[in-house]
Amino acid sequence: MTGPSPAAPVRGRCLCGGVRYEVTAPFLRANFCHCSRCRKHSGAAASPQGRVPREAFRLLSGANLIRVYRPDQGMVKVFCAACGSSLFGGSWPDGPEVSIRLGTLDDDPGIAPQFHNYAADAPSWLPVPDDGLPRYEAAKGGGAVR
Repeated sequence: MTGPSPAAPVRGRCLCGGVRYEVTAPFLRANFCHCSRCRKHSGAAASPQGRVPREAFRLLSGANLIRVYRPDQGMVKVFCAACGSSLFGGSWPDGPEVSIRLGTLDDDPGIAPQFHNYAADAPSWLPVPDDGLPRYEAAKGGGAVR
């Protein structure tokens, strides 16, 4: 897999195409998050996401469609007001990294999820798969907020 670069950015968008973005540097890491917030935000048993440096993330269109949810003691959740797609978040827009929902990418990110976070929060109807990836009961390295 080849990661994004300024010469070959990786692009993503929401379901309706109103919000578009690009990534111009390799992803720092990628994981499956099983926390209850990410599950509810994505509507899935886990949220595959990747982190990129803030300076490598650029919103191309749709700023007027972006809605931000800032939970108490949690990471930002960004979605499209028109179609509802869960797009990115983390410490966006002012923090050092952006957490991108890998399912919103149109191109190969050059990385696959490397571990499972919040494995203890996985739903009983779909436990964390035995896929050989490391599992962390809370956040990798501990202490991170969801």
